[in-house]
Amino acid sequence: MSQALVVGLDLGGTKIAGALVSHDGRILSRSRTATPAVRGAEAVLDAAAALAAQLASSAPTGSTLLGIGLGAAGTIDPVTASVVAATDTLPGWAGTQLREELTRALTTGAHALPSSLWATGSPGIEAVNDVHAHALGEAWLGAAAGAPSTLLVAFGTGVGGSFLTEGRPLTGAHHVAGHLGHLPSVQAAGLPCSCGAHSHLEAIASGPAVASAYARRGGNPGLDTPAVFALAAAGDPLATEVVRTAALAAGEAMAGLANAFDPHVLLVSGGLSEAGRLWWEPMLVAYREHTLSSLRATSPVAATLGGDAATLGAASLLLHRARH
Repeated sequence: MSQALVVGLDLGGTKIAGALVSHDGRILSRSRTATPAVRGAEAVLDAAAALAAQLASSAPTGSTLLGIGLGAAGTIDPVTASVVAATDTLPGWAGTQLREELTRALTTGAHALPSSLWATGSPGIEAVNDVHAHALGEAWLGAAAGAPSTLLVAFGTGVGGSFLTEGRPLTGAHHVAGHLGHLPSVQAAGLPCSCGAHSHLEAIASGPAVASAYARRGGNPGLDTPAVFALAAAGDPLATEVVRTAALAAGEAMAGLANAFDPHVLLVSGGLSEAGRLWWEPMLVAYREHTLSSLRATSPVAATLGGDAATLGAASLLLHRARH
């Protein structure tokens, strides 16, 4: 019997990860490549198309390929599958028509595949922001599987998030919903944010913010975030305080979001969430201090799918559409 398959891609500023995914979420093959960001949007799309073609070509004989699901960096319009806005991490990325360009590359371009490979003669292309894709993966097969609503907050290079209801991400009127790093934070008072404003959550609770805070307060300016966490684990007072402040800011922000959205499951992901009790314990203290009384019995939980979350979530854009 023919099985429906989708290529899921997770396209970020440093890497493009992909997987060939079955209708029930099994990953049949994986691949990844570096993102040629400095060469511009055309080169990035070419790399994505090459990876998608490689994975599609590995599909078992008799399979039905529905297309490509894409979780991409930037502000993504999911209706048109286009990039509305992007940071300098991907120069020239804003304005890219993902559906149009990937369809061209996979049907008539350098990475064209036979039309017979696709269920409808050409690949279906769906796209969302990469953090929305991460949340979709966790809501399908991860820590939030089966939950009617999910709020995911990711603390990594930046701070992002996604709120899902009945398996659909809230993207907002201008497609910027989920930019949680730009919530005001009292812990970040006066600190410059990557967006050009001040006192935002990302300026205190992201990975780079931890290293910056350590250096700003007199620590070694050459240390990266993992090194600061290692010092904290070894008992260094300054490193411990820096990590604690980042965790308090994270917990306060998640409490406010939980009060506003009341999700069935609140997920935490990203590099900081993997740092252990030095981050989790103060984060949970702040979360419980600031949540409404009816929410104090709830707790944020760690995401479980790791690097597969976004590719699975991207694949679900087509697989779940096909079910309905």
